[in-house]
Amino acid sequence: MKKSIVFSISCIFLFLLTACTKNKIDLTNNIRFNKEQNIHYGDSPDQVLDLYEPNKKPSEEKEVFIMIHGGGWRGGDKSQLSLFMFSMMERYPDHIFINMNYRLASTAQYGIPNQTDDIKKVITFLKKKLNYTPKLILLGNSAGGHLSMLYAYHFDTDKKVKAVINIVGPADLSDSGFKSYEEYSFIEQHLIDPKTLPTEVSVINFTSPVHWINNASPPTLSYYGKTDRVVPLSQNKILDSALNKNNVIHESYEFNGGHLDWNKPPNAAFLIDKIEIFLKYIDTKQHALNN
Repeated sequence: MKKSIVFSISCIFLFLLTACTKNKIDLTNNIRFNKEQNIHYGDSPDQVLDLYEPNKKPSEEKEVFIMIHGGGWRGGDKSQLSLFMFSMMERYPDHIFINMNYRLASTAQYGIPNQTDDIKKVITFLKKKLNYTPKLILLGNSAGGHLSMLYAYHFDTDKKVKAVINIVGPADLSDSGFKSYEEYSFIEQHLIDPKTLPTEVSVINFTSPVHWINNASPPTLSYYGKTDRVVPLSQNKILDSALNKNNVIHESYEFNGGHLDWNKPPNAAFLIDKIEIFLKYIDTKQHALNN
């Protein structure tokens, strides 16, 4: 209960603090970030991002969190993740944060490959901006969780994704429990451009992150709601099974609530604690391999 109260109070203060300066954001404990908002990384009006860099010049190359919003692939906005991102910034004051929009799917425009291409474009933007190729932590909720996994497991040819934080993201679109999703027909018809599909892979398999998991897939932390009527809890078990089968480092947790309740007290504070422990574990494992 104490953590949830602190988290709620923190969110209120953040609204006040972020209005203090135009190009900086001041958080608690003297944590300050430089911010650049609505940077265009492509020609579409949807291809914009917010960049937050630690105010203190880093002494070494910093890792980057890329936040990817949800909205059923056809809606949503980066602002939906702002408050959670600010709380993450308090926990990771030495990291760089990107909060991105991407081209939305419609009956006239396929989601994929546009949306996975947009993640790639953001990474290319980062390389030029930072003058180095950073290690990446992809964090997304719902459709953003799905895109985080799909990009990391299949499209990350450079293998720069250090970890995936998947929040209520559909991992297997063939799951019978997920087929009750009211927009499922849209997924079948408009999520991916059929012209880009390999002949031997179906729409549902190609767009299911679990289809691409192998022993080189990045560590993954997942968070699912016990009463989620959009992305059922069965997705958690399917994803865990595929990661286990391929010996991929992973953890999964369940919270009390439905699809949108992950970001409410005490669920959000619990998730941030688990992310910190998980990333520290990955660092420890990587350090042991290098020595």
